[in-house]
Amino acid sequence: MELKECTLEDLKVLQNISIELFTDTFKDQNTEEDLENYLEKAYNSTQLKQELTNDNSTFFFLLDNEEIVGYLKLNIGDAQTEDIAENAVEIERIYILSNLKRKGYGTFLIENAEQFAKQKNKKVIWLGVWEKNFSALSFYKKNGFIQISSHSFFMGEDEQIDLIMTKII
Repeated sequence: MELKECTLEDLKVLQNISIELFTDTFKDQNTEEDLENYLEKAYNSTQLKQELTNDNSTFFFLLDNEEIVGYLKLNIGDAQTEDIAENAVEIERIYILSNLKRKGYGTFLIENAEQFAKQKNKKVIWLGVWEKNFSALSFYKKNGFIQISSHSFFMGEDEQIDLIMTKII
């Protein structure tokens, strides 16, 4: 397992893996229309290019035997989607191929997010997770995250609740 930092040259590959993994994760709990609306908004080329070129956002591909099996997006400063703490890093996106879940890949990504935060002299990592994503909630709790609040997240027209979880590092 290894991480490779994404560059603008990775835009199309990042777009494809983002759509594939998001769809795989949430297709069974959402309408096709809401899912398509969200994917078009969140993962269009213009949006991803803007995120990739933001100095306060960093994307990493998760590689296993040189094959992309997941990815991670970390935000600092004004790239964070919530103002949690001045000394925080947001894990905005953390996705792994579904057939590889519960095999250590997620823990590897969390550990790398913690290292990234320490290198940036940050003391807190945080994320938002859908309240109905029970396996992810369990995973984050096992990895030392605690819920501190919640916020609305729109999947197309469907308002959902994300739980905000933090971990002091």
